[in-house]
Amino acid sequence: MKIAISLLASLFLAVAAPAQTEDLGQGVFYSNQGAIVMAVDAVVADMKITKPYVMFVVYMGTEGNENISFTRDDVTLIYKGQEYKMPTVQELNSVYHGQQNDWGLFERAGKQSLILSKMRFWTYQSGTDLFPLQSRGLLGVNQGSLAGTLGFRTSFYFKNPGFHKGDELIIVVKDHNNPDLKGSCAVRLD
Repeated sequence: MKIAISLLASLFLAVAAPAQTEDLGQGVFYSNQGAIVMAVDAVVADMKITKPYVMFVVYMGTEGNENISFTRDDVTLIYKGQEYKMPTVQELNSVYHGQQNDWGLFERAGKQSLILSKMRFWTYQSGTDLFPLQSRGLLGVNQGSLAGTLGFRTSFYFKNPGFHKGDELIIVVKDHNNPDLKGSCAVRLD
């Protein structure tokens, strides 16, 4: 029964999230529906769509007075009706060696001002990431938190399930202690 309920919830998210997401152009998507407000930059995923792992840079904030905390296990990618979790840092580092290039592509894209136009109400913790690069001086963390005007920016990596140009997916983030507090953002790969 739990599996059926989970499947129905996933299908509901898959249908509901695209209507809630605003395409800001240039591979950036924004959704303010739910307790977690999200902007997803998919520029690296668009450019490296055939690589075994793909990176999304995600900005998150919270509406209202909620204190939200999430771990990497609270992040899900929904693609073609299937749910995918993020790899561990150890798994990613052992099989994928493109992280430095991914960050370089992200920074050269220069779309932070586009993202912050919608996510300007939050201040983002600096120097931390769920998938840190030693060369960038980022501290690796296993969880992020959102409260009031404090947001969180991080990279999300997922093992590539076979993405193609034009595919749509949904990234969902839930509060670790209260899964009813969540946010989702639909992404179209170009």
